[in-house]
Amino acid sequence: MLEEICRAVAEAVMSIGYPGIFLLMAIESSFIPFPSELVMPPAGYWIAQGKMSWAPVLLSGIAGSLLGAYANYYIALYLGRPFFLRYGKYFLVSPKQIERCDRFFASHGEIATFVGRLIPQVRQLISLPAGLSRMTLWRFSLYTALGAGIWITVLTWIGYLVGKNQDMLQQYLHGAVLWTLLAVGVILLVYIRVHRRVERDRSGEA
Repeated sequence: MLEEICRAVAEAVMSIGYPGIFLLMAIESSFIPFPSELVMPPAGYWIAQGKMSWAPVLLSGIAGSLLGAYANYYIALYLGRPFFLRYGKYFLVSPKQIERCDRFFASHGEIATFVGRLIPQVRQLISLPAGLSRMTLWRFSLYTALGAGIWITVLTWIGYLVGKNQDMLQQYLHGAVLWTLLAVGVILLVYIRVHRRVERDRSGEA
């Protein structure tokens, strides 16, 4: 059953092609809950089968992620916090989610738009505090593209490995989650160490 589900998802991604990857990743990157794990790994699978190519897949995913992030950024920029606190529930955004992202953004600064793209349940909404704080657009775009690029590349690579080894299809979902969490964990550990070192240097200068 698991193999049939994986094949059905992969075939669905193949049928929508690169524009579909762009559109689905734009939806995933906005406030609409949609798992990127259903888009990028199947695309990686088709890369391994020779029916898709690396560059268009990654560019479609990153461009779509940027579009969805821009939607959140500009909504927050022009409508502000009171709008989300009052009407956020209609956009599937709760006050607790906004508060969580606000704390994360306040704790880490603008770099949170990069790190937040690697954390589930934060990655879709980290654009909101960036917009609310009127973060410079080019910096927001750079951090978002880098974070989304890493996430998309990891997921696509997992699908590529599955495509190269058909026996992995039965362990697809479990393996995808495991490898993704491992990669994200390593990236976050590196970031935490660098962040702490910067804070120590600032304290020493003070």
